[in-house]
Amino acid sequence: MSRLAKRPIHVPSGVEVKIEKGLVKVKGPKGSLETKHPIDISLNLEGDCLHVAFDEKGESPYPFFGLFRSLINNSVIGVSAGFEKKLQLIGVGYRAALKENVLELQLGFSHPCNLELPEGISVNIEKSTLITITGINKQVVGQFAADVRSLRPPEPYKGKGVRYVDEYVRKKAGKAAKGK
Repeated sequence: MSRLAKRPIHVPSGVEVKIEKGLVKVKGPKGSLETKHPIDISLNLEGDCLHVAFDEKGESPYPFFGLFRSLINNSVIGVSAGFEKKLQLIGVGYRAALKENVLELQLGFSHPCNLELPEGISVNIEKSTLITITGINKQVVGQFAADVRSLRPPEPYKGKGVRYVDEYVRKKAGKAAKGK
């Protein structure tokens, strides 16, 4: 039994939640998001708490209960506070620049890597090596950060590459000198 799914979702002041058949619309100071949910899951808004209930006679499997509770909670957090991921470029000559709607990365290749920003994402670059990705949709922010990191993941010998700010990269010893 999912214990987390049974907990109510706190709706902060300034956030509006509209429940329609199969759709939850969340509107807040940072924007608005829509989340689809199965009809087997019922939602009740009481004051500033949103309660999620599961219909056991429905067709949807029980594990979806916790999933949709988390998706709706992420929507509420996103429109009120937003989500943020920070990436760091480590390596000689590695740098980032933002040109209009394109993130241009110099990652030691013979050519720059260009990534177009998805809708709803904003990127801030500090010191040309620290990238901050912000947005209201947790999935889009995380996926874009993973796409940037996948261009040059940190390598285990020198630690060069793109990594999350709080990520620990375990380094290998490398080739040992051959003795006679």
